[in-house]
Amino acid sequence: TVVGEVYFNSCYDGNPLVNAFALGLVKRDKIFTANAEGVGNPVLYIGAKTGRDGIHGATMASEEFSEGSESKRPNTQIGDPFKEKLLLEACLELMQTDALVGIQDMGAAGLTSSAFEMAGRAGSGVIMHLDRVPLREKGITPYEIMLSESQERMLLVAQKGREQEIIDIVQKWDLDAAAIGEVTDDGYVRLFWAGEEVAAVEAAPLSDQAPMYDRPYARPEWLDKLADFDESQIPLPRDFDNTLLRLAGDISIASKRWIWEQYDHMVQVGTVVLPGSDAAVMRMPESKKGLALSSDCNSRYCYLNPREGAMHAVAESARNVAASGAMPIALTNCLNYGNPEKPEVMYQLVEGIEGIAEAAKVLNTPVVSGNVSLYNETEGKPIYPTPVIVMTGVLEDVEKRIDIPFKQIGSHILAIGKLPTTISGSHYLDVIHSTVAGKIPAVDLAFHKSLFTFMAKMAAEGRILAAHDIAEGGIAIALFEMGRANNIGCAVTLPATARADALLFGESPLMLLEVNADNLAAVTAACKSAGLDCTDIGRTTDDGLISMHTGSISHIKTEISKLDTVYEKTLVELVK
Repeated sequence: TVVGEVYFNSCYDGNPLVNAFALGLVKRDKIFTANAEGVGNPVLYIGAKTGRDGIHGATMASEEFSEGSESKRPNTQIGDPFKEKLLLEACLELMQTDALVGIQDMGAAGLTSSAFEMAGRAGSGVIMHLDRVPLREKGITPYEIMLSESQERMLLVAQKGREQEIIDIVQKWDLDAAAIGEVTDDGYVRLFWAGEEVAAVEAAPLSDQAPMYDRPYARPEWLDKLADFDESQIPLPRDFDNTLLRLAGDISIASKRWIWEQYDHMVQVGTVVLPGSDAAVMRMPESKKGLALSSDCNSRYCYLNPREGAMHAVAESARNVAASGAMPIALTNCLNYGNPEKPEVMYQLVEGIEGIAEAAKVLNTPVVSGNVSLYNETEGKPIYPTPVIVMTGVLEDVEKRIDIPFKQIGSHILAIGKLPTTISGSHYLDVIHSTVAGKIPAVDLAFHKSLFTFMAKMAAEGRILAAHDIAEGGIAIALFEMGRANNIGCAVTLPATARADALLFGESPLMLLEVNADNLAAVTAACKSAGLDCTDIGRTTDDGLISMHTGSISHIKTEISKLDTVYEKTLVELVK
């Protein structure tokens, strides 16, 4: 609702991906853990009743889809956002007491995962009486109770003797609550039904001693064929203006306003940089600091080079955060891949993880959480490797944030980083020439690390008017996106160091800045000091036109308003 990425490719037709991330703020002395500690302490179930929805949901997620997959709809859990809000409020109220020992939500595999993980972390055991679990219908078996993934449920461990206090608070929020067991010290999760023990399994083997997979993997030969692509065989556009128009109206580049305007993107009036920018920026309560967020993954890059593509995902997400003036500090991910039992997919997964790890270490942005979505294949066709990265950053003063739109006429436009030299792997090559191939641009992590420090310093000093990183559509699309909000044009000349379409539409990692004349010397000096390439490529103009040259040759001269029309209407027209 505050930031996101919507991306289209035929590889997702059978397996559409929806990755959601939630950011919360917590006081350091109010952090609760998911541990089942204290022998004799009661185990409580709170939230919605348990139903049969979601049984084997986690198992279904680990299978390829086929023509018969429609029959698996009951495996999908049914969510109730209103009840979820009640549960959140109930938990927050419980946390104001000192009655809680541990707490965990019931996610994949429901009661099974939460009970075993809480016991495993604490090195304890748990007894649970499943006939005390609140049920949505009669006839649900112990097996179904343990594996149901019904939503809006939590498992708690409380201080002994405080059970009723917890139950009263939860019931006040119109939710179910029941004491269903207690903590033991034998290392087992023991399940009872009508007074009879029906299962006893050690906690550790299912929690922190699970077997490590070492699946075979091999680099697919077709990657070498794609890397040998000769881009000199691709003709230059006959009409660069029309090419830019087609890119501005492409569904993956065009405005997603139709989506985000349907939701509360203001979030308690805390959002100060709205969706549509590189990163969302939000005020931190009772502080002048801001939080920046960005979600990114160029899955085409990951398809062509799984390791380098994953590094690009980390770098791009961090670059977007840095474009707001914030310092990237940590990331989470969702690793979306095909069937890892196939060696070529396992290769993509291994390379993707290694790429994320390498980038995170160099950029000092630890992976603090994440999840995995595998087996994304339908009738043998896998998705592109899609390791989605959400990066979080901190802005020391939210009033000194930077966003995309050009602010002034006659200011300088600087390109920070190396100008594009290739169309390989680009959105332009895919959309305009229907080709996905080539060697993608390398990720210079040292450049990114210096860039982040530079951007944070320039933001703190108030020297940058606007900033935008280069992504799909290259410099040409980035300039359009910077100019469209205030209809401020630009006149840009790029040195003719590569073929024209590579310079205009290639996607090398770099940042565009708008800087006024008064700050130009300080910004260029800071670039030089940081070891960053800095090219003054042009000026902002009052004519509402994007004018672009390579060397002395004019390639683009088109109205921003014309581009904006297709940019805004593409998604709206399609969903009609």
